[in-house]
This record gives sequence, C-alpha cells and structure tokens, in this order.
Amino acid sequence: MAEIVLDGITHRYGETAALRDVTLTWDDGGAYALLGPSGCGKSTMLDIISGLLEPSEGRVRFDGIDVTATPAVQRNVAQVFQFPVLYDSMTVEQNLMFPLRNRGLARDAARARAAEIAELLEIDHLAAQKAKGLSADAKQLVSLGRALVRTDVAAILFDEPLTVIDPQKKWGIRQVLKRVHGELGHTLVYVTHDQTEALTFADEVVVMTEGEVVQKGTPEALFERPAHRFVGNFIGSPGMNFLAVGLEGSSVLIEGVPWLHVPGSVAEAHAIAAGGDGRRELDDLCVGVRPEFVRCASQARPDWPSGVVRRRNDLGTAVLSVVDTPAGTVVAKTATAEADVGERCWVGFDPDRLVLFARGRAVDGVTPIAAAAAGGGR
Repeated sequence: MAEIVLDGITHRYGETAALRDVTLTWDDGGAYALLGPSGCGKSTMLDIISGLLEPSEGRVRFDGIDVTATPAVQRNVAQVFQFPVLYDSMTVEQNLMFPLRNRGLARDAARARAAEIAELLEIDHLAAQKAKGLSADAKQLVSLGRALVRTDVAAILFDEPLTVIDPQKKWGIRQVLKRVHGELGHTLVYVTHDQTEALTFADEVVVMTEGEVVQKGTPEALFERPAHRFVGNFIGSPGMNFLAVGLEGSSVLIEGVPWLHVPGSVAEAHAIAAGGDGRRELDDLCVGVRPEFVRCASQARPDWPSGVVRRRNDLGTAVLSVVDTPAGTVVAKTATAEADVGERCWVGFDPDRLVLFARGRAVDGVTPIAAAAAGGGR
C-alpha cells in the first residue's frame, strides 16, 4: 500500500483541459471514491495514478517518491475496469492464481492465497468453474479478486466496476468490498458517477466537475455542509434547494426575514456599492438547504416564505412537495403532506442547516439566527 499525492496535476487533450491544477492526497490504506458526472476528468485522474497517462503538468508521488514518468508496469498498481478482464478458458481458481504465478510465487502459496480471496468474496464455491460460464456479476467478482489477490500492490483502482452488474446485486458487492478493505487494508480508489455507490463505499469522497476537485470529505460532510453549489446539487436525491437572499448589514434575509448572521468583513466582501435607494446589490449570494431540512405548514407562519404547491410525489416513506415561492422553488421532503397541489403553504428551515454560498462556494463564519424559525412557530 502507499500514500498517493497528486501535486498540481493538469492534463490536456489538445487544447482541452481534462484536469486543472489538481492537488490531492490519498492516505495509505484509505478507501476513497472519485465522484462526478461523465466527462469531469475522473478516469483521466485514475489513468495518471496508474501510469497509463503522464500528466501535462504536475507531479505524482507514491510514498514521497516521484513516479510521474514511471511506466504503469513498474508502479505496482492493480486496476479493475468496467468490464471483467478474465481468461475464459481458465477456472476461477486459475484466474485468481494467475497474477501471483506470473510474478513467480510458488503454486501452493498462490493456491492458498487464491482460496483466501475467494472466500472473502464469497465465490469459493465457484473455484472449479470455467470463467466463460459465469454470470456477469460473478465474473466481475473474480476480476475484483484478481486485483485483491496481490499483497504487494501500492493501490487498487476501480474504474466504475459495477457498470455491468444487476442493480439488485450492486449493494451486496459494495458491502463485500468494504469488508475486504477492512480486512486487507489496501489503498482503494473507486471511480463512479453514481452517488449511492460513492457514499456507501468510501470513507472519503472526492467530488469533481469540469476537471476540478470541488470538495473532499466524508459522506456526511458532503451532504450536510457542501463546500460548493455543485456538491449541494449533485449529492442528494433530490439535490439542495437554492434560494435568493437579501443582505442587510450582517444579516442574510429570506423574503425580508433574517435567518443568518455573517461577519462584517464577509458581508462587505460580497456586496457592491450602495445604489441610489441605499440598498446594496448582491454579488451572487444565495442560501442552500436540503429538502430533508425544510418544513411545511398549511397555516400562515408570519416569518416563513409562502408559496403554492406545484407538484407532490408520494414516495411511500416520505412526501416530496414542490413549492413555488418568491425566493425560488423549494422542494420539501416531509413525513406527511401539509397541502394539496394548487394550495398555499408556508415553508420554514432549520437555520443550523442553511448554507450561504457566494460565487458558488460556501461562506465560512456564518451563524444561524434562531428568531426567524422561532417567530414562525415551530
């Protein structure tokens, strides 16, 4: 295993930058997910780590050693791709043994290690079967096993490994991977565009968009305290609500009611000079709030924004209400429906759960003002 450091990595395909000045550290023995939409640079980053690509700019270090120009075969990295890479004419046991035998390990030692990994992946009952006759999910488990069987790897890289797996079986395979990671302690980097896969697999998730890393954090941090509007929108189903705000002194107002307090320096930094009426125009300020932290009321709450329910979806375990308000469209995820489609309702927020964004990035030093929620009658 190894600590992997990317230092100022930029990579271009012609004039197009796939990665832009990425600096990132993957700790030895950590389980990471690289999450983002198609085309954001995830696979390019994985290929740079493995040595399949040399970056246009920047350095790659394994345990402090510069490997930027080191060929893939010398980096001691195992990689699992979207589609299983197996020898169809070999048995499962032979496929698992192959990477070890290819490196000169004695047959008995290779067979013992293959049996250990097969048991961990719960495919030991398939040991004598030819790979050609296996189901797609069993083939991918064997492909995973071929990466896990080596004890000398610096890291194991997974490039959307569950693409071909039946959705009903993906959860089980992710749990197997987590259990195997806990027992073997490899450094794992898992690339996916599926937030469920990322959040249920990794200890830390790296979120990317347009070739940039916008946040690295635990699944809880990404959900509760997104550092970038993209993270707030991309993580969660549905994503975060974004509402227009006003700024009065150091108070952030939603529909004229103060909900957040910001330090004076922050307020000044994000306000433009006063206009003729004394009001200051705002430079791309908004607040974000998760649908889970929105409350609805069918009776008037004086300090809560009001709107009309445009749509409602019953999820069985919760109700999604889409409410049009002057501050913007608000999606509320509540236990029960407070108003029918076409009816007026009032929406309130937990001020501790509001995130202030300026120019797309979360603003530090913001504190909640509880008066708005309390005055609205919780």
